[in-house]
Amino acid sequence: MALGEWKTFLIPYQQAVEELKVKFKSIRKECRKKNEYSPIEFVTGRVKEISSILEKANKFNIPLDRIRYEVEDIAGIRIMCQFTSDIEKVVEIIRERKDMEVVYEKDYVTNVKNSGYRSYHVIIKYPVNMAEGQKNILAEFQIRTLAMNFWATIEHSLNYKYKHDIPPHIKLKLKSAADAAFNLDELMLEIKDEIKDAQKLFEVKSSLVSYIMDNILILSSMGKTSDANIYQSQLNKVIEEGEVFELNKLLQATEKTIEMYK
Repeated sequence: MALGEWKTFLIPYQQAVEELKVKFKSIRKECRKKNEYSPIEFVTGRVKEISSILEKANKFNIPLDRIRYEVEDIAGIRIMCQFTSDIEKVVEIIRERKDMEVVYEKDYVTNVKNSGYRSYHVIIKYPVNMAEGQKNILAEFQIRTLAMNFWATIEHSLNYKYKHDIPPHIKLKLKSAADAAFNLDELMLEIKDEIKDAQKLFEVKSSLVSYIMDNILILSSMGKTSDANIYQSQLNKVIEEGEVFELNKLLQATEKTIEMYK
């Protein structure tokens, strides 16, 4: 294929990546708005480079006219989770969606690769609405923890450097690092509830501070600079030393002052 043909060929994959990123980021936002825990920490995506597609096709003897059917990761979405227990929840979300079809799954969390690689892969068939009509493409989800992702990113860089022939002594250290990353995940899982409580507390405080700041700005816009300065000073002190109930009291005080001046 000429370069122009490749660009045309990749358009639905690029569209799919953008759509899927938006859809799965919105799940996280929806959970946060409901004050619920989200198994999705963050989402990234990419379309495979032409050189990488050709390299993979050559490696597995895939003819050019079969690439769209046999290279499954041209469109790639990576979903990062905080805890290993979140991975299955994300996989279940993908399985239950009506806007995509799961083709098959590869569990490298339970069935760890010899290198130490851990991740859960889900291959999907995804319909993309193009100008000329609907086109079904294959896309790959990789679901993993932050620790797994850190390790996989390093391994990917080393594979690129050594052309997939990493020296044995580095492979050994990489395997040890993979085990250490997994042990970290296991330890974090043991204190999962404490971590979730701490994160929820932080989010509640952040929301209260945001509401109070909005009210201080309203007072300033009403010309009540003195009141705004007093509340700003109180807020600065509460942020450093206060608890949620103190932020709530301050929020109520700003609301009453605004009502008084209306």
